[in-house]
Amino acid sequence: MKKQQRVEEILLSLKNCDYLSREQLQKMHNLGQTRNAQRILFSLSEYISYFNEEKKKIYYLNAVGREMVQAEKIRKKTPQVNHFLMRNDLYIIKGRPSNWKNEVKVSVNDISLIADAAYIFNKLHHFVEIDYKQSMSKNIQKIKRYKKLSTYNPQFALVWVTTTPYRKKRIADLCKEMDCKVYLWNEIK
Repeated sequence: MKKQQRVEEILLSLKNCDYLSREQLQKMHNLGQTRNAQRILFSLSEYISYFNEEKKKIYYLNAVGREMVQAEKIRKKTPQVNHFLMRNDLYIIKGRPSNWKNEVKVSVNDISLIADAAYIFNKLHHFVEIDYKQSMSKNIQKIKRYKKLSTYNPQFALVWVTTTPYRKKRIADLCKEMDCKVYLWNEIK
């Protein structure tokens, strides 16, 4: 019974997160050391598939796994996988909030944007932005929309994850009038 519960929990995590590395699954489900985690994930090959990315296995639901947890999104190998992994690392360090939602559309009056994720903590909305290989000009445009949004409703916080100290400093400087926290991906892995 406990084994079946673990299988369902892992499959539900893949449904919610789209893609997860072995390391992320180990953290989320206490799978123990590498060898044990690999054994457990291999035993789930009926439900999950994987591909290699930068010498890491990245897992996602296959058709049988999707059917088991009623997942509608079909996932395959993608060049944007690091975007998902960055978001998932943030999700994990934030304690896996139960109200976490991916790809959230935010619309107020004439402002519309899609946050990479959103969650509520201490009654405050947090919008997540992942900057893997986004051009800085696109980041600037998004920050401008968040600033405009804050004129209508200043009760939210921004959380960014980026890849270099330069980009972290630049984003933090651009967001200094707002409640904003910027992480390097290496800080939260």
